[in-house]
Amino acid sequence: MRRYVTTLLCAALVSASLFAQTKNDAADAASNKKEIVKTGFNFGPLPVVAFDADKGLQLGALLNIFDFGDGSEYPNTRQKLYLEASFFTKGSQLFVINYDNKFLIPGVRWAATATLTNEKAMDFYGFNGYQSYFDYEKIAAGKENENDFIYTPKYRMNRLNFNFKTDFTGNIWNNKFFWEAGYHFNYIKAGYDKKQALNLDKINKGKDENKMFPENEPTIFDLYRQWGIISDDEAWGGISSALRIGLLYDTRDKENAPSKGIWAEVHATLAPKFLGTTHPYYRYSATFRHYVPIVKNDVLTFAYRLNYEGSFGNSTPYYMLPFITTMGSTYDRDGMGGYRTVRGILRNRVQGLDMATYTAELRWRFVRFSLWKQNIAFGLNIFSDGTMVTRNYDMTFKATEQQLGENFADAKNGYESYMALSGIKNDRPHITVGGGLRFIMNQNFIVAFEYGLPVSMFSKDPVIKKQDGNGAFYINTGFLF
Repeated sequence: MRRYVTTLLCAALVSASLFAQTKNDAADAASNKKEIVKTGFNFGPLPVVAFDADKGLQLGALLNIFDFGDGSEYPNTRQKLYLEASFFTKGSQLFVINYDNKFLIPGVRWAATATLTNEKAMDFYGFNGYQSYFDYEKIAAGKENENDFIYTPKYRMNRLNFNFKTDFTGNIWNNKFFWEAGYHFNYIKAGYDKKQALNLDKINKGKDENKMFPENEPTIFDLYRQWGIISDDEAWGGISSALRIGLLYDTRDKENAPSKGIWAEVHATLAPKFLGTTHPYYRYSATFRHYVPIVKNDVLTFAYRLNYEGSFGNSTPYYMLPFITTMGSTYDRDGMGGYRTVRGILRNRVQGLDMATYTAELRWRFVRFSLWKQNIAFGLNIFSDGTMVTRNYDMTFKATEQQLGENFADAKNGYESYMALSGIKNDRPHITVGGGLRFIMNQNFIVAFEYGLPVSMFSKDPVIKKQDGNGAFYINTGFLF
């Protein structure tokens, strides 16, 4: 892992020193105590060498282009472009184009994003958090015992997702209170060949025969389809064509590495049939983020985030539940559990019609200096994240004898046995703790190394014990918020 860290840091410094262009670096560099004000275009081509416990080792390339203009807005940018193409050792592929512009439309900020993710084995643990039991003992046996097959595919499924969105933000009052509006399009293809969750030929390729996942062993996704929890109409995905509107209050001192201010948003997502949505739905979200300086000049900051994601009515398609509402240049993140949502628990572990989430962390920037005409800093952080389902997705048994025939009784018994494993009707908080290190360059390029641990690992309560996994390590970019 040390090799990956060195590669990232060296590449960041070298690429920035080769491509960064500034007008007044010399004057500002005379004093190490004064941060260099970046101007003009700064280019950062980098190899992508990262690690995500949920997706595996990530390899690829990215390009950051920052336009600081005359430097009057530094460390904020005038416009920026982000390009990435990367591959994960667990089978995922990711292609991203992000663009953010503050001057093309007078008085309006415009951002557009296009992403394509192709996941051959995406995590799927069911709905309503702890109500869906995770058999950690069989997972461990499959890894540790020679005669037990690999059980991990039980909680996996195929998913291809293409997302395009364009968002606009305009001032209402004093450049602190804004309106937001945008169009968001998702095409989701779920499962394999409209038959099952996974392509087992690929999943089992290269494995010893006794370690292969059996063809007669249904995944959780397959069982949910059989039981009618996921309808055949929704099972294989669809199109989401949605309008998103919202209000924004923003008093941050800087966007990518804030140390003081408030960043709060409320949004409504409207995906009616007449826009081309396959399964119409309506959702809302509210997020409050607060940055409290404890030691000034970015030395020590307490930051916290409160988020609520909810549905109007009870008809949100299952394949849209994982996505967390965002507007602007970043693409919608999915999976309550994972680096961008709740660090340290299994990805997509928590899904429901309504979800509440918090994040609290202490950020200490313990050293800063100028090197090769770049502003460099290193920071440490400790954090606690948490989430829970507050309104359940309907998990009642809906299959009929006409649909299942002679398999109806076995399916009903299997469903009742599965639901009895957790024995609860409502979710409980999923809480993690952890810490990390960050490399920060010019307040915008940030590389993060973090480890999160679920508190449920240490619980004696069988309902939650080890239900969130064994912790996760991440190498990624940026702050969580």
